[in-house]
Amino acid sequence: MNILVMGGTGAMGDPLVNELSKTQNQIYVTSRSNRISNGNIHYMQINAKNDAFLHKIKGDRYDIIIDFMVYRTEELKDRIPIFLKNCNQYFFFSSSRVYANSTGPITEESSRLLDVCQDKEYLNTDEYALAKAREEDLFKNSGYNNWTIIRPYITYNTYRLQLGVYEKEHWIKRAIEGRTIVFPKDIANARTTLTYGPDVSSAIIGLIGNEKAIGETFHVTIEQSFLWSDILNCYLDIIEKRLGIRPKVQFVEDSTGLQTVWHSPWQIKYDRIYNRTFDNSKIDKVRGQYKYKELFEGLEECLSEFLINPRWISFSPKYEAWCDRITHEWTPIREIPGKKNKIMYIKYRLFC
Repeated sequence: MNILVMGGTGAMGDPLVNELSKTQNQIYVTSRSNRISNGNIHYMQINAKNDAFLHKIKGDRYDIIIDFMVYRTEELKDRIPIFLKNCNQYFFFSSSRVYANSTGPITEESSRLLDVCQDKEYLNTDEYALAKAREEDLFKNSGYNNWTIIRPYITYNTYRLQLGVYEKEHWIKRAIEGRTIVFPKDIANARTTLTYGPDVSSAIIGLIGNEKAIGETFHVTIEQSFLWSDILNCYLDIIEKRLGIRPKVQFVEDSTGLQTVWHSPWQIKYDRIYNRTFDNSKIDKVRGQYKYKELFEGLEECLSEFLINPRWISFSPKYEAWCDRITHEWTPIREIPGKKNKIMYIKYRLFC
């Protein structure tokens, strides 16, 4: 088969391409950077969102298209007919954040926020969970059925280690620099799942070219669920084991204050304070059972590796100021990147 992987050089794309390299298929991978083709892996240096690339798809029919690109809802609408006309099976990556709150294990038929939420302010946004649900509907109403929708949930790897809504920059950096992690109790007491990133890609191999997966939706997660407080304690144990220090943690009663400084308060309100436990029976029937990496084993492996060579991507001055006000600490001004961030941090640390 000829398989096109769009955006196939990211956290899920890279391991998927690696798995596909072991097959007899011809794999074509889009990348903005120049990569060297090898064996049956053919890299194309191109922006997969460019109109020129869409014209190329029209001329080059593929058996399978696997699309890791992120689109605005309106942006995707015009592309769907092109994608579906020019392949036998198209994989769209949605998210398990589309699900509404649930009292039991979530199945693919569980209610979505878009369909049951009554919050008009939220529904008037195109926030991630709503955008993904609307994009799912575009496929379902397209008049085609040669699509497969994948709903990953929270994934982790060496350079992505989440705690509630926090990315590694929001909690590991504070921990290893001696400042206190501030964590809301309503998130700490919620159940969640985290799935090893490469497992998400490997788990869908059995859906590629599988007729039973055509026109179907599957979430791809581990079934085990844990309290965020259990995951926090696992992280603390690993850092203490590797660095010889146990990070400080201060709990706040709820996430109300965090929502005022977080870039996406809806992510907290309509996901992280929910209990998230998943039923994998649908995908297991189609693909066969898959053995996922055990969570605490995977977290120790990835966090231990990260601590050897920590790298940071972003800095959130409002969030850091919020934490420091609560803990009566200061982030050294010299460590804050950029004049604008320094000014904003001081403003929110002293006056907000």
